[in-house]
Amino acid sequence: MSLTAGVVAVQGDVEEHAAAIERAAAARDREVAVREIRESGLVPDCDLLAMPGGESTTISRLIRDEGIAPEIRNHVAAGKPLLATCAGLIVASSDPNDDRVDQLDLLDVGVERNAFGRQKDSFEAPLEVDGLDDPYPAVFIRAPAIDSVGDAEVLATWDDRPVAVRQGSVVGTSFHPELTPDSRIHGLAFFENEAAAVPDVESSR
Repeated sequence: MSLTAGVVAVQGDVEEHAAAIERAAAARDREVAVREIRESGLVPDCDLLAMPGGESTTISRLIRDEGIAPEIRNHVAAGKPLLATCAGLIVASSDPNDDRVDQLDLLDVGVERNAFGRQKDSFEAPLEVDGLDDPYPAVFIRAPAIDSVGDAEVLATWDDRPVAVRQGSVVGTSFHPELTPDSRIHGLAFFENEAAAVPDVESSR
């Protein structure tokens, strides 16, 4: 059975996320068709969903105005997996610490924007991530940090601050997992999350 993956394409590294999803699926002998989400009506057909980075206020406004925001909430309510990265994490949070962001309230965390510096302060760090055997080469660009955690589970920290969390079928990262050929974060979010409802090969036969 071919899976349908959506990448919210109002901003951010859309093609890179699509390629990472395809690599993660191929590593598990799964077929996946990736579609870009710029308007309402497409998310309900998606088995997997990624929300890339960009500018959090712009992302939240566009997904609200296009009617995508309630579809993302329904996607998660149905137990389907969502990977929210960098600014996507801010939008998915319960407390973005910015009144201009119309948050989705899908991850019970508070965030601090640009906590690791501006664009010139970008860096790569080897992260120990729960569920991965070896360190992950995380790319941080204008990255937020998670400054408070409620019901979410912390998967990774850097400089004593949470940078990856999971709550139910949602995984959020401060970093950009699409900017490395290592697709293990996408695999963790979409194929190795027991709380997520992803059709498996056996049940589709």
